[in-house]
Amino acid sequence: MRGISAIVALVQVITAVSLRAQAPAKRAAQGAWGGNTKGVGHYADVNGIKLYYEIAGTGRPLILLHGGLGALEMFGPNLAALARGRQVIAVDLQGHGRTADIDRPLSVAFMADDIAALIKHLGLASADIMGYSLGGGVALQTAIRHPDVVRKLVLGFYPEILAQQGQVGPAAAEAMKQTPMYQLYASLAPRPEDWPRLLGKIGDAMKQDFDFSKDIAGIMATTLVVAGDADIFPPSHAVELFGLLGGGKRDGGWDGSGRPKSRLAILPGQTHYTLFSAPVLAATVIPFLDEPVSPGR
Repeated sequence: MRGISAIVALVQVITAVSLRAQAPAKRAAQGAWGGNTKGVGHYADVNGIKLYYEIAGTGRPLILLHGGLGALEMFGPNLAALARGRQVIAVDLQGHGRTADIDRPLSVAFMADDIAALIKHLGLASADIMGYSLGGGVALQTAIRHPDVVRKLVLGFYPEILAQQGQVGPAAAEAMKQTPMYQLYASLAPRPEDWPRLLGKIGDAMKQDFDFSKDIAGIMATTLVVAGDADIFPPSHAVELFGLLGGGKRDGGWDGSGRPKSRLAILPGQTHYTLFSAPVLAATVIPFLDEPVSPGR
């Protein structure tokens, strides 16, 4: 009996060690863009990358995608606010946060394929997707390339953002170590020494042509375009994107019957570097996500 007890105890120890190895150690995110989250962390093996994500809340799934040089923590109090009424699946994109880089270009199209694969990996038929800045580009491409997995779309994005990020590169690595972006990256990245590599890959990727206008016009997912009135791009550009989605074409009518399927929100007093963590973002997005999906354009 003692021999059997010893074997059982050994199996329990091995199992516990194995489970600890599978569960990623959760490190605290540092800097102004950091903070603690209540989500449970996991890795998904999709498309040759180990994609880190955290799940919080229950209900209809919402995939949440951060901005360039950020991580899921940058959404701050909006993570908990969004998770009160739905299941939030916040992701660290390729080369960001706890997701290590791999040997492929840092492409919004490739990352969109990762998100579609993650949705399928989780056994979901579809999900709402909310993306900010770079994450907005990934969300947009997910809706274009994989329309069947996208229910509703929230975009804090305009293609001009990606072109501006093309100005960064490895030469800026040392100078940018004083920024919240680096403080967050260094506290979470599996290989913090890859910081110059990440800057170089972002710079190279964002020099591509980002004229998505023809593809945007074909998006069928109900979409909310969100921007700050002091954003990195003029509010008129958000209006242009809204127009490509069928918005702003006619009077909505006294009964609202002429309203477009998609929505536009210009949030006062918000910049590109405050909007993602401002409580007004969740307050604007939640009613949109809670509305029934409208047919038509």
